[in-house]
Amino acid sequence: MGPKISAEDLQKWADFLLNYSLDGISNDDIIMIKGEKICWPLMSVLQDKIIKAGAIADINITPPDNDRGKIWGAEMAKNGSMRQIERIPDWYIKRYENMTKYIEILGAENPQAFEGTNPELARAIMKADEQIKNIRLAKPWVLTLFPTAGFAKIEGMTLEEYTNVIVSASTVDPRLLEDVEEDIYNLMDKSSEIKIVTENPKTGKLLTLKMNIADKNIIKCTGKRNFPDGEVYTSPDANTVEGEIYVDLPIFQGGTTIRGIYLKFESGNIIEYSAEKGGDTLSKIIETDKGSHKVGEVALGMNNGISKALTHPLFVEKMGGTLHIAIGASYVNCYVDDASSEEGKKILDDLHKKGILNRSAQHVDIVTDFREGGAGREVYLDNVKIEIKDNIWVIP
Repeated sequence: MGPKISAEDLQKWADFLLNYSLDGISNDDIIMIKGEKICWPLMSVLQDKIIKAGAIADINITPPDNDRGKIWGAEMAKNGSMRQIERIPDWYIKRYENMTKYIEILGAENPQAFEGTNPELARAIMKADEQIKNIRLAKPWVLTLFPTAGFAKIEGMTLEEYTNVIVSASTVDPRLLEDVEEDIYNLMDKSSEIKIVTENPKTGKLLTLKMNIADKNIIKCTGKRNFPDGEVYTSPDANTVEGEIYVDLPIFQGGTTIRGIYLKFESGNIIEYSAEKGGDTLSKIIETDKGSHKVGEVALGMNNGISKALTHPLFVEKMGGTLHIAIGASYVNCYVDDASSEEGKKILDDLHKKGILNRSAQHVDIVTDFREGGAGREVYLDNVKIEIKDNIWVIP
């Protein structure tokens, strides 16, 4: 049985995605809506609105064993071959090239279907899918999370409880975040370094991680790419990440929950890592490619309207009073204003060669809780120690 969501909430949710996140619909638009069949209640409302606006809705239903609708699903990552993985059909690529906007609805009927993959084949699929990812990231896009019984079970919640958390956060006007994020955005924009202090709960040891963010674009997130939203982020100079960090909030990746992550960096590279739970999955992520040994993002969670720390990255990374880093790819918009221009491409290529910008098939957000009871202890932007008030980051 699916979640009970009112028609009014579905309409409001869809309107935010189409008219706010994607800035409306034109007659010339081909808007891809991708997700599992179980997400159909929201997909259907989106489709109706797109058609009524005179545009085309490209409905991309993904198989239930395919995490995030990659080029191939878990069965190929269990029993396929490199030759099969590399045989990407031309029509598949053209489908993404032809769309003008993209909505991905996350929500799985059976999240465990993603488990048990061959690490080598799974890495090959990530690499094969990277060209598709780059096509869609170059166009207006937004992600949202639809409540399912499978994900509710992972969270230890009833479907009704889980649905209330998801829907209540997904039907709030995202423009309210503009003022909430402004002060932290301005301070981050003037800062050259971020220092993160966490505590390993087993040993009591304080761990410090530093990275340079000077001259990087700082991005306020208010629902244009993730919905719900609420973070201020940038991509650091990947070479400068140095030290250690403990990450306490669990995240769900590839059919597995990862919890209690420890990372050690030298000269920008992860040289030591472990997890109290899901260590094999963490290893698969980090060992994907050269870039997955580096940090691609650092961000402060600013949404105090999310009532529970879920394991899904889309939600847990937005919670006010948290901080996350991403293992893997940097965001190009943190380095140049126009990544699609010839000048922008040249700058990005040069930054990549120097190791400042990081490229990878992975971009996995891992989150530390700096609220009471969490492993986070202190965050400094240059010499300013920022604080938490009403579950959001503030300047003292």
